[in-house]
Amino acid sequence: MEETEEKLKIDADEIFCDDPAGIAAYENFGIKYLYPWQRLVIANIMDASSGENQEVLGKQIVLLPTGAGKSLCFQIPALLLDGPTLVIYPLLALMSDQYRRMVEGGMKCVIFRGGQTDEEREENFRAIREGAKIIIANPEVLSSPALLERLCACGIRHVAIDEAHCVSEWGDSFRPLYLELGRIVKSLAVPVVTAFTATASPEVLSRIAEVLFDGDAHIVRSESDRPNIRYYVKKVSSKKTAALILAKTESRPMIIFCGTRSRTEDMAQELNVAFGRGTAKFYHAGLDKEEKTEVEEWFFRQKNAVLCATCAYGMGVDKKDIHTVVHLDPPLTAEAYIQEAGRGGRDGSVANAILLWSQEDSLKFCAFPDSSRNAALRHFALGSSCRRQVLLDALGAEQAVCSGCDICDSASFEKRNGFLQKKFFRHFPVVLTASSLFKEMKVPSAEKLMPGGNLLNDTETAYGLLCLSDKYFTEETFEPVLLSLLNRLTLPLLEVNVWEHSAYMSIISDLKSQRRIKILKWFWRSRITVETGHKTLYGRAGRRVRAGLISLHRELERHLPLEQGVRRQLLLAFLQFLERVLS
Repeated sequence: MEETEEKLKIDADEIFCDDPAGIAAYENFGIKYLYPWQRLVIANIMDASSGENQEVLGKQIVLLPTGAGKSLCFQIPALLLDGPTLVIYPLLALMSDQYRRMVEGGMKCVIFRGGQTDEEREENFRAIREGAKIIIANPEVLSSPALLERLCACGIRHVAIDEAHCVSEWGDSFRPLYLELGRIVKSLAVPVVTAFTATASPEVLSRIAEVLFDGDAHIVRSESDRPNIRYYVKKVSSKKTAALILAKTESRPMIIFCGTRSRTEDMAQELNVAFGRGTAKFYHAGLDKEEKTEVEEWFFRQKNAVLCATCAYGMGVDKKDIHTVVHLDPPLTAEAYIQEAGRGGRDGSVANAILLWSQEDSLKFCAFPDSSRNAALRHFALGSSCRRQVLLDALGAEQAVCSGCDICDSASFEKRNGFLQKKFFRHFPVVLTASSLFKEMKVPSAEKLMPGGNLLNDTETAYGLLCLSDKYFTEETFEPVLLSLLNRLTLPLLEVNVWEHSAYMSIISDLKSQRRIKILKWFWRSRITVETGHKTLYGRAGRRVRAGLISLHRELERHLPLEQGVRRQLLLAFLQFLERVLS
């Protein structure tokens, strides 16, 4: 297969050896071939710039998957056009990263951003007069009439708007200047304008076309699927603890996306305390320029690091070897999730995208109407169909054969190993995930073979323990028992106790919100009881169950040297799961 792919690359280079775009790609970037969609976009830009079919091709929206080489689609024309190309980016971090990459690649470029001195601006215009090919800017700096007037005199031939979905995602909320881009571009009187994005649903495409092109745009789309990204959803109560386990067990470099600035700082601190200083750093829009640059350069160099970040990091930043992307908090739309998950595997290697999903997330996303864009991520997390296809459907994209998600992987495992085994695993989550406890039993498990297979289903584990200790524990007395069990299960793997009071409170809160437990009053005051009825084991016990009792008792004695009363409670909980399966 590899020989065939290599032959195709060589043949492509031979076929297009006299093509100006191919020659520019090879001479300037060392690239021997271009993908068909890259050639199409480049050809459209060059044709429209020369006046050919300008009414149609001069207004393009290009959808290419993350890592598919969007930058080449405007960098190569920039080398061939007889005037500079203006590239508009959404983030300062992305502007700086792209500027660094272009300079290192030998391209002459300048960057305009807020806070520059008059001398710095003059130096930029001098470089443009001397032949700089790329002008980098953001919407805010282009809102200056004085700067726009001077740029109009620079003979700009092409405007490229990268991450164009921000027009819809941010323009209607906290960055209204994105809605002014259409006016800004018209004032520059540029013959060709191209909007690039990796993720856009039909609604977002329509909004981009409306703002930038008065509703009329030529759309170029490649396949949206990234086959090397594997999608997994892990339902947990304590996300922070789950992220700690993933940071220890999954491949690095790793990004943990968080919903707020404080969450990034807190998560990075937890990682450094648990696994040693220097394990993780945080990144968000609240950092100053020097701090951002320091973190970007640190993460770019590292091969075994974890970066805790908000969406301020990663959009187009080219760290190719990220192997795992964890979402501590889900973004609001499928487009945003695909964009962030697409930070992984940009070198073509397999990367795992793991979404941590809690009861709180379910409640939040259930408030969105089924027809809304926000509901797509709910269907992704809670649905029973292929995760990959749910995301592609949200984009209005193609049907794809799944190359890896937990739903399809589990279905394949079930087909190979039989329904009864699968049913057993579904009702016995402790066996599924507590591999350190039941290692000698050699129970196969689809879950163990997937990324995140070492994650405990903390909610189900707690519920199982409460099922047959009905009305025995209070919230205060149950905490040390549960945390002791969870830490004993994960300690051999992590070499540190990670289950703490905050994790326990998340678990109990989720069980309450799911109405699976309640706190009693009156005679059983403060005791925990399970809401759903359960059968008694002893009226139906037979030889098979008694054999299971003896086996499990021995396992508990071997792995959990606890007091007799606590051991008995754990044992009864396990037997409850056994009874549900055997019935």
